[in-house]
Amino acid sequence: MHRLFAELEPSLTVTEQNLADRVRYLLRSNIFDVAELERLRREAVPSLDENATAEDAAAQIVEQPANVDAAVNTPVMVDSNDDGTVAQELELEHMRSTLEEAIAETRSTSLENRPRLPRIALSKRNLAVVRTLNPMLVTYLEASRDLWETNSILFGAALAVCRIIGAKLSTAGRATGQSSAIPAWRIRIEERIAKARALIDILICFRSGNNGPRIVRTVRMAFAGTNVSLSQPDIMQKLTDRIDHLKRRITASGKWIRRYTERSTRFNQNLLFHSDPKRLYKSLERPKVRGTGSAPNQADTVAFWRDLWSEPVNHSEGPWTEVVAGQCASITPMDPVIITPDDVAEAVRRAPNWQIPGLDGLHHYWSFGHHSFGS
Repeated sequence: MHRLFAELEPSLTVTEQNLADRVRYLLRSNIFDVAELERLRREAVPSLDENATAEDAAAQIVEQPANVDAAVNTPVMVDSNDDGTVAQELELEHMRSTLEEAIAETRSTSLENRPRLPRIALSKRNLAVVRTLNPMLVTYLEASRDLWETNSILFGAALAVCRIIGAKLSTAGRATGQSSAIPAWRIRIEERIAKARALIDILICFRSGNNGPRIVRTVRMAFAGTNVSLSQPDIMQKLTDRIDHLKRRITASGKWIRRYTERSTRFNQNLLFHSDPKRLYKSLERPKVRGTGSAPNQADTVAFWRDLWSEPVNHSEGPWTEVVAGQCASITPMDPVIITPDDVAEAVRRAPNWQIPGLDGLHHYWSFGHHSFGS
């Protein structure tokens, strides 16, 4: 390989190890698929066309979008005298109906209730399915009226691909999966804290003179296994000691949770510092703020901003404004910034395929990855 590269590019000085590393990187990063690599190979070395093996020819046949038999493992009954056209049409119709159902389902489902999209293997069969669905999306995308509908179309198409190739989908929504991120040990400790607080409330009620049968039964259970009896003359002191003991346990458990949370945060920050320092510094400078209330509706939002901007207001400006205006007069205005689709594509071209940049749960692969719906 190194000798062939030296013949093709005599002006470049590359070692054998460096060339092997670059080839390994290209193959692992999936920058080019099998068909693209084959095309580049044939353009670089045309003489090798005659030595193409039967496996290369079979790979090209599998990569063609029209050959859906290689893309979908769905049994189809066809006539033995048929040339395969009927099978392809049936497979295309099955894929089209699956796509329509997935898009309609996504449009009527909120973000929280959408299923989790799994990572799919970048095999020839899966890529063929994506390429086959790409032309079917043209009509949907051209008729899209806003970004929400475009996102629903892309998510529905990704859902259709997962169903066609038989990928495993979670039935529960993404909101349910997020709650399982809390460690089991923390859940157990928080449950013990809640029980201790409830017991403290009952002991305080009994100490205040509430002798209801349910409260008395709970107090007896709290002193079970000890020599404490409710008829003892120093029962009030025993109750106070028991309450203080429970409060100390709650404080110790809270410190335990806080200590392990801080340790986990430090561990994750150290990992992020080695992998993506820029992202770590941003998270330290601007901590995440999560809203607790529901979002306002459109009518309230419009009414709020209309009251602020629709009424003209005369402001009394001081002399300092003239000084600032004079200092800014010599500044050249900045050229208008026009963001084109090519700029967006270039900015996200090297992003990881299976990263989820937003709350919609749509992997980057389905929007801007190679051979994806957005490419």
